[in-house]
Amino acid sequence: MTDRYGSDVLSGDWKVPRRGRSVELAATFGLVVEEVESGWVGAVVRVEKAGGVHVVHLEDRRGRTRGFELGPGFWVDGRPVTLVPDRSAANASVAAARAAASRTASGSVAVAGAPARVATGSRLFVEGRHDAELVEKVWGDDLRVEGVVVELLDGVDDLAAVIRDFAPTADRRMGVLVDHLVPGTKEARIVDAASRVAPQHVRILGHPYVDVWQSVKPARLGWERWPVIPRGTSWKHGICAELGWPHASQADIAHAWKRILGTVRTYADLEPTLLASVEELIDFVTVGDQPLG
Repeated sequence: MTDRYGSDVLSGDWKVPRRGRSVELAATFGLVVEEVESGWVGAVVRVEKAGGVHVVHLEDRRGRTRGFELGPGFWVDGRPVTLVPDRSAANASVAAARAAASRTASGSVAVAGAPARVATGSRLFVEGRHDAELVEKVWGDDLRVEGVVVELLDGVDDLAAVIRDFAPTADRRMGVLVDHLVPGTKEARIVDAASRVAPQHVRILGHPYVDVWQSVKPARLGWERWPVIPRGTSWKHGICAELGWPHASQADIAHAWKRILGTVRTYADLEPTLLASVEELIDFVTVGDQPLG
């Protein structure tokens, strides 16, 4: 038996407009749209928020610009669209922030929720407080995960004696970071002698800078290079003078270092020579380590 009246005319989406239903579309730069009511056709040149309302500015082929409230009432390629703010830049920013948060300042993958490991027998020795604070700022998260403690030497004049007192072993290694370690210096002679005390379980590395301050890239302070301080002038006092910072007291010097340290965000703000030495020392002292019982 045939259907005398054909199919049901009310079946399906019978209310759909001839040009189709409007869909949301991001108002990206350069997108060509038509504002239906005025017939204005132009490319999106900017979107701004004014009086709590998002306004899209369209530039026509003659270079004229008009603003329209963002929302429905636009066509793209003959299809109705509802223009919405372009969130791609914001989303990219959020993604970048999340990616950065997944890394430590040293560039290592962050271990979320990991408690600090019980201190191992190995140690990383540095010359002074400023060295320790810089290492903590950049590598602190990594060192806590590995259970490595940073200790101060207060200079390297008695380095050989410090090594003997520490009595390093295969499971109790010792890494040492030395300032101004360049051939022909006092530091080079001291390190040469100290390296013979326990060569298998001690690694001594350094950087060529007069002070660890200089391992911070000068661009962080607005310089192309660190200034040369004349002989006979305290290097740190001379740097503070170049920066126009107070330097009459030790408190002034400490405050200056805090300002310099504050410019360091990640390992990328430090010179490669320091990075290489610290990374190698951390690798050395974390091989075969066992937590202290």
